[in-house]
Amino acid sequence: MTLSEYISTVKDKRITVIGIGVSNIPLIKKLAENGCSVTACDRRAKSDIAVSQELENMGVKLSLGERYLDGIEADIIFRTPGIRHDLPQIAKAVSGGAELTSEMEVFFKVCPCEIIGITGSDGKTTTTTLISELLKAEGKTVHIGGNIGTPLLCSADDMDKDDIAVVELSSFQLMTMKQGSNTAVVTNLSPNHLDVHRDMEEYVEAKRNICSGNSLTVLNLDNEITAGFAGISSGKIRYFSMKQPVENGVFCEDEKIYAVRSGVKKYVLDTADIRIPGRHNIENYMAAYAAVMDHVSAETLKKVAREFGGVAHRIEFVRELDGVKYYNDSIASSPSRTIAGLKSFDKKLVLIAGGKDKGVPFDELGREIVKRVKKLVVTGYTKEKIHDAVVNAPEYNGKPEIHVIEDFKEAVLRARAIAEEGDIVILSPACTSFDKFKNFEERGNTFKKIVLEME
Repeated sequence: MTLSEYISTVKDKRITVIGIGVSNIPLIKKLAENGCSVTACDRRAKSDIAVSQELENMGVKLSLGERYLDGIEADIIFRTPGIRHDLPQIAKAVSGGAELTSEMEVFFKVCPCEIIGITGSDGKTTTTTLISELLKAEGKTVHIGGNIGTPLLCSADDMDKDDIAVVELSSFQLMTMKQGSNTAVVTNLSPNHLDVHRDMEEYVEAKRNICSGNSLTVLNLDNEITAGFAGISSGKIRYFSMKQPVENGVFCEDEKIYAVRSGVKKYVLDTADIRIPGRHNIENYMAAYAAVMDHVSAETLKKVAREFGGVAHRIEFVRELDGVKYYNDSIASSPSRTIAGLKSFDKKLVLIAGGKDKGVPFDELGREIVKRVKKLVVTGYTKEKIHDAVVNAPEYNGKPEIHVIEDFKEAVLRARAIAEEGDIVILSPACTSFDKFKNFEERGNTFKKIVLEME
């Protein structure tokens, strides 16, 4: 089924789209342009939605404000990923016969080409980008999107059957996903988003949905949860591992990376060739190559590894000032992600952390901060929780020194004031940005602006 054919099947139905954001705006416009009856719902006021008047001019009805979900009357409901599928208003409409779907679920139905889907707690954006870069360097036409920020549904009719769609998938997108990608990659799993998911089991269950119906599944053998997904995948399994050889997949041994097919081992890359820092990025490269090694040569892998400078907001070098290097790791919205960032450097750091609480414990982060941080600046809603996790760590002996600063800019400036020549200052919050920023990009860009304006 093409996108045009899909739209023709829903033309006479009442369609409600929940969330007037990046992924849904193109969808709303596409449906309206094709004569569909569309109601767009959003908690925000009309004045806060830049396209509100444009949508009304196209015939779209708007349901806005605190009661934006009340009285849904629809045959089809498109859910934005950030909205739970079981909210009472949505559940009532579904029990009354409405079909619940999403932009990404329909894309999976109408996409004419191979789909590689990537999920995990950490590393999924870098792995998604690496897969895309590897395929493009091999001459493939690639469409990259999903949770990484680019909606793909409205471009589906422009894709060719020989193209490849590389799609990052969040647990929120996967919660109601019924159709798997051709290739699925799970980077790792650890407690995350427990402020939205009921518990860890629901979070893991959502991630499991990526393994349904695919022909190849790439799993992290070093992560107990992801390794367990092998039993539910109907397709071929490839593993990647930093700790042990694998019979089919990619592994690292003595700082060399090997690809294995049917037990035959082939050297493909030195870890020293990887330009972006951190052991976790070696894992990201292994996950990416395990997914595409049928398409991509070892020579292409080496070329990309030596040239690719990384993704913005992911241990992104900002500048060096007075002998101090500044890195932006705003994407680190979980303790495990911050721990990975701390382990990327071979010296103790000046760390700026804190933000909105996700319901994830900071105990392990506290212990790692004691081991790997020289000086700590905490800010945001979780500043006291992170402070307490460090102070209560068994190894804590008064170090690192901790600075508790409410204002974000003042926190960055305090980090500069306490840093010494030769130090590394890193923003790696271990929390989401929603206490003070609309997303991690805005937080990272604000950090970069402050740092670049320092004199």
